[in-house]
Amino acid sequence: MTAAGTEDGKRGRRLVLWRHGQTMWNVERRFQGSTDVELTDTGLAQARRSARLLASLNPDAIVASDLRRAAATAAELAALTGLDVALDEGLRETYAGVWQGLTHEEIIARYGEEYAAWKRGEPVRRGGGELETEVAERAAPVVLRHAEKLPDGGTLVVVSHGGTIRTTIGRLLGLEVRHWESLGGLSNCSWSVLGEGVRGWRLLEHNAGTLPEPVLGDDD
Repeated sequence: MTAAGTEDGKRGRRLVLWRHGQTMWNVERRFQGSTDVELTDTGLAQARRSARLLASLNPDAIVASDLRRAAATAAELAALTGLDVALDEGLRETYAGVWQGLTHEEIIARYGEEYAAWKRGEPVRRGGGELETEVAERAAPVVLRHAEKLPDGGTLVVVSHGGTIRTTIGRLLGLEVRHWESLGGLSNCSWSVLGEGVRGWRLLEHNAGTLPEPVLGDDD
């Protein structure tokens, strides 16, 4: 699904897809999925720093996953901009069933074939959970619904999770599912920017906002 702007500047909206700050499960390399894990003190500091940068974009609206790590990240930007945060469970991270709470090493040891198939790009219900296409099907419409409310040239900040952001970008750009993996993971509190052009959404920035940092999370 895409949206189109025009040469004369009508619409021309911008989407900022911002990953939440660090959690302890990120540090421990535990697969979070839809588990409701809080930010660490470092994650909260990351959110505050990034919020100062994103506030300079003068966003028109903020929508966030209702999981605490995303909602708390979004709250830092809301405090600076005065905007309300719309919480939507459609922006949650991929549900990963029995993988959730396990480290990557534990997943490889217990579900090695399934993990290898996922890394090869095969459609896998990790831990018996959601397919990546199912995540895109619930998350992308949320983003587009809020984008439709923007004024021409407006900016929407979407606060979500690494895997959900990647699949949403893939869907909005119209990429084939097998190419979604070519979008690298997001570091904590980094973001990607999509701009609206004549032929639809375009990727303007990816994993922006910090000096290079490791990607810690389910999508690394």
